[in-house]
Parts: sequence; C-alpha cells; structure tokens
Amino acid sequence: MFPLYSKSFHFIGVLAIILSFYVSHAFAGKMKIVEEPNTFGLNNPFMAQGSRLQPKVTPSPVSGPAHLHRLAGKCYSLIESTYKYEFCPFHNVTQHEQSFRWNAYSGILGIWQEWEMANNTFTGMWMRDGDTCGTRNRETKVILVCSNNTKLAEVSEPSTCVYSLIFQTPLVCHPHSLLVYPTLNQKLQEEWDEAEQARYEGLITEQGYNNLLRDIFEDAGLLKSLKVNINLPEAEADSEKQNSLQKCEENSKKQKEEIERLRALLTQHNIPFDPQTNEENHPVSVTAKDQHLRGDTGLIELR
Repeated sequence: MFPLYSKSFHFIGVLAIILSFYVSHAFAGKMKIVEEPNTFGLNNPFMAQGSRLQPKVTPSPVSGPAHLHRLAGKCYSLIESTYKYEFCPFHNVTQHEQSFRWNAYSGILGIWQEWEMANNTFTGMWMRDGDTCGTRNRETKVILVCSNNTKLAEVSEPSTCVYSLIFQTPLVCHPHSLLVYPTLNQKLQEEWDEAEQARYEGLITEQGYNNLLRDIFEDAGLLKSLKVNINLPEAEADSEKQNSLQKCEENSKKQKEEIERLRALLTQHNIPFDPQTNEENHPVSVTAKDQHLRGDTGLIELR
C-alpha cells in the first residue's frame, strides 16, 4: 500500500513541476518590454541627475518669426532604423538608440543657437554644441518645409557629426512666412535701409554691407554674437586705450571730411580760400555768410 502511495505522490509532484513550468512561460510571454533605453533626453524629471544628458551650453532665446514661437516647448519624434530622433524647436535635438544593450547610445545632436539667413529669408535653424564627436561637437541644421501636418519628416548625416533634419509644418506655407525684414523692430529696419542705400550708391563694399547686416541680425537676436568679452583688468585697460585712439581717429576723419566739404562749397561759389592765411593771420569766426553756406548750397550775393 505504501509503495503505491509513494508512486502516486511522486507522479503528482512531477505533474506540478511541469504545470508550473508552462504557467511561468505563459506569463513571461505577456511581460511588457521596455522600448526605450533608460535615458530619455534632457527633460525627464524621473532620471537621476548623473544619468541625464548633459548639455554643454544653454539654448539661445526664442527668436525669428513670431508665428513660429508657438513651437517652443513642444517636441517631435521620428524613428529611423534603430534610432529615435527628437527635435524640440528652440531647445535641442537628441538621438536615442532603440536597443536592449546595457550601454545603448543616447546623445545630444545640438542645442538651439541661431538662424541661417540668405536673401532676406530664414533658410534654417542651427543647433550647435552637441555631444563631443572626435575633435569637434555634433551640430544639426533644421530645414523648415511647408506641409499640411507638423512633424519631423527626415534625418540624415551629410557629413560626419553634422546632421540635417527636415521639419514639416503649415506655419511656413505662406510666401512671406520666412522673411527676415518684418521680424526686425523699426530701428533695425531703418539701419538695414541705410545699409541698402549705401551699397546702392557704392559707398560701401559688398563685404561691408554683409558686416552691417550681421551686426543688425546680432542686435535682433537672430545670430549668436561673435564678440568675446574679456574681463581681465589689463585687457580692459588696453581696450579703453584702443577705443580712445579709435574715437580720435574717427573724429579726425570727420573733421577732414567737413573741411573738404566746405572747400568744395567755396570753390563752387568762386570764393577764394587760403588755409595758411586763415589759420595764421585771422582769428576763426563764423559770419552770417558762413552760416548761410553751411545750411544752403544755393547761390548767394557777394559784396
């Protein structure tokens, strides 16, 4: 009797083991698989600070066409091959490897810095100072394309460590949606008008015109300033001396131009002018005729 009972108990034990094996496998098949690596970018508040992506610089302020400012604070994703790309306008571009490897790659491809402009048109957004890539930092150019939907449409790497993103949005479909001039304030628009007039009259070269435009765009916050601020006392003293000398040279140049203008004006009206006689023998005085000449280039009656 006992041997039979022992065999039955042994059979029940084996059956229980087999059933538990199948049950465990069934539940294992229903377990949720994490599709993302454990670093989700710059904005994940649940990650320990040491595990988050660390940006090298802070993003530049939001700038450019006002109707595009609504994109700030939003992010758009695209999965290509084994990577997920995330573009956050006016903030950053990140890349996440979709892999189960313990050291799956997650990195910053660029931080928002400035616009690219040509022919009075915004042609792209530059995200620079991303993660280190060899001897340089990763950077990304974002090209805005008209579309019915807003989405990140394409990602490529034209050259090593330099990426290109195609971002589609209906916000750029209007023919004037990416013009630069309307985004400037009145003062900067007037400066641009003066630069255009000076170039048209041949008073400045093309390079000088482009330099003036860059200054205007920097003042508008569309371009990142290339000026370097040095806080060393000695450097400040040298800078002050240089500025003083530059001001003297500018004032001297203006005085020479004024003298030449007055000479031409006197010559136009057949008025004799002897600089040595005027400077050595006669005190400088302003007569009614001089005041008339400075304010009116018309003919006057000489007595």
